[in-house]
Amino acid sequence: MEQPEAPRVQPVRGGNVFEETMEHLLRLLRLGVFPPGAKLPAERELAESLRVSRTTLREALGELQEAGYVSVRRGRYGGTYVSESPPAPGSRRGKALDAAEVEDLLTLRRIVEPAAAELAAARDLDEGERSLLATAARECADAGLQQYRPFDARLHLALAELSGSPSLAAVVADARDRVNGMLDRIPLLGPNLAHSTRQHEAIVEAVLAGRPEVARQAMLDHLQGTDSLLRGFLA
Repeated sequence: MEQPEAPRVQPVRGGNVFEETMEHLLRLLRLGVFPPGAKLPAERELAESLRVSRTTLREALGELQEAGYVSVRRGRYGGTYVSESPPAPGSRRGKALDAAEVEDLLTLRRIVEPAAAELAAARDLDEGERSLLATAARECADAGLQQYRPFDARLHLALAELSGSPSLAAVVADARDRVNGMLDRIPLLGPNLAHSTRQHEAIVEAVLAGRPEVARQAMLDHLQGTDSLLRGFLA
């Protein structure tokens, strides 16, 4: 069976290289591209992917280690690993959000994510793509309460990438990053996560079965639950 592709890391762009490298790495962690407990790519590989110097990458990783986002292990299985327990969400709270700001983002998400699921279900996925999606769904279902959101984001991004539209996947990734910022402001609720897992199963089942309309509606139903929580806590 063809092996799933490794997560793709887009290059850093712009003039503030260190700051943008930090921003990019944090975004990758928030989106679950490198979930809790995952080992980051080798320094040379990661620097080349980001198109930054290894010195800049070391500085950024040093700051992330100091802040508790990653840890460095020595020995045979040494390397840089994403922390199993990242900094508490409350430490990243920013300015208060108003109802219009919340609703604007939720509206965008209701448009792009169901479309991505529908397109993914309409494609003839190869074995590697099917395995990638099934693995992302299984890891999300197995994630603990404190680790759920990065794996949740990783699954949603996998679905977007399988749409076959890089432009749509980029919009989904941006919207998901902003939604994660909102989710960090609200508590993790066990019953909601259990419900979300069942909804994920329905979405993935529809995509793998090649049922576009069912996949679209399943995603829309899933998003509406999150929308209700975000409105209730934030708007």
